Amino acid sequence: MAQTRGKALGQWLVVALLIALLSGAQAVVICNVETSRLNLCRAASTGRHPPPPSRRCCAVIRRANLPCLCRYKSLLPAAGINPRNALALPGKCGLRTPRRC
Repeated sequence: MAQTRGKALGQWLVVALLIALLSGAQAVVICNVETSRLNLCRAASTGRHPPPPSRRCCAVIRRANLPCLCRYKSLLPAAGINPRNALALPGKCGLRTPRRC
């Protein structure tokens, strides 16, 4: 039970951080990435037919701890990000998407 509460609290923390990111608040580091840098990948992870990721977006993806980020994929829709598009970014940047992602 305590583990479930901890997981839920962690998820709400990430949602709060995503909201802060979208409102322009100061960056926080999650999974080796400053939350403010995630905006560089926003265009490539939203909409029905997103453009390819930019070089700057791919630089963010390369620095990120991808298995760590995968734990938060269920929270992406709350920030207006399409999880399928977001999970395609590593492949589009020449990386492997973690298997359990």
